[in-house]
Amino acid sequence: MSEVRRIMGKTAFIFPGQGAQVCGMGQDFYENSETAKAVFDRATELLGFSVPELCFEKNDRLDITEYTQAAMVTTSVAMMKVMEERGIHADVAAGLSLGEYCALVAAGVMTADDAIRTVRERGILMQEAVPAGVGGMSAVLGMTADEINAVVDEIPNVQVANYNCPGQIVISGLKEAVETAAVKLKEAGARRVIPLNVSGPFHSYLLEEAGEKLGKFLENIPVAEPVIPYVANVTAAYVTKAEDVKPLLTRQVSSSVRWQQSVETMLADGVDRFIEIGPGKTLAGFIRKINREVTVINIEKFEDLEKLN
Repeated sequence: MSEVRRIMGKTAFIFPGQGAQVCGMGQDFYENSETAKAVFDRATELLGFSVPELCFEKNDRLDITEYTQAAMVTTSVAMMKVMEERGIHADVAAGLSLGEYCALVAAGVMTADDAIRTVRERGILMQEAVPAGVGGMSAVLGMTADEINAVVDEIPNVQVANYNCPGQIVISGLKEAVETAAVKLKEAGARRVIPLNVSGPFHSYLLEEAGEKLGKFLENIPVAEPVIPYVANVTAAYVTKAEDVKPLLTRQVSSSVRWQQSVETMLADGVDRFIEIGPGKTLAGFIRKINREVTVINIEKFEDLEKLN
């Protein structure tokens, strides 16, 4: 089998983060699969509010961090469970920011129940960390990481939050500092700097305290040895030991998401098929800018499962 695997290359399950959520996500899985329905209904039991209602019906809560995170993880995990039931398995896993929790489930590190409970707490802690309007995030297009760092290193209270793909990097911090950085980055050659519609300065030092509180919450969450390796956002390296999981998740809240480097880690390991599980095609777009040779498949609708036959 290992011989066949090596010739065929490896498959990675990858999971999107906050911002990809959309009303109706996962609904066709819920209606067509008992396995998916069970994940959504279990999330409702765990959280004390209707997760199908949150995900499928128009409401004001889906874009609020403390709800978004649980909704996204429930949806992606439900989709993945249906894939696994059909015999589609990953060799490695990774997720962007919040999506890392789905990768933990894929890797057998955390149960679906514990991942959903943890991200509900993570969402609340991140929501409470910084009052609305105090922080901000912006996407910087058309500059290299080194060029951006050279500018933002000179400005207090702003830092790189996401290394998404060549030519797209996100900065985060105090709103005024992010706005100052935007002006200076345009002067330094950025093609565009686009403010993001997010409710906080995620992956910045302003969330260190939220990360520490999450670390305390994680003390009561069991983690297992990974069955398959997953890539941590903080290091862009494979995690293969249970003892490394919680410190990395604690740091992840306020650290840069090294997504481009994470994809490069998987490519170097022989991954040639990436399956993005969850709403949107954000990660597929990033991967195509990192490497055009690999296969990227999106699973966001029930009918998309036919792409895997």
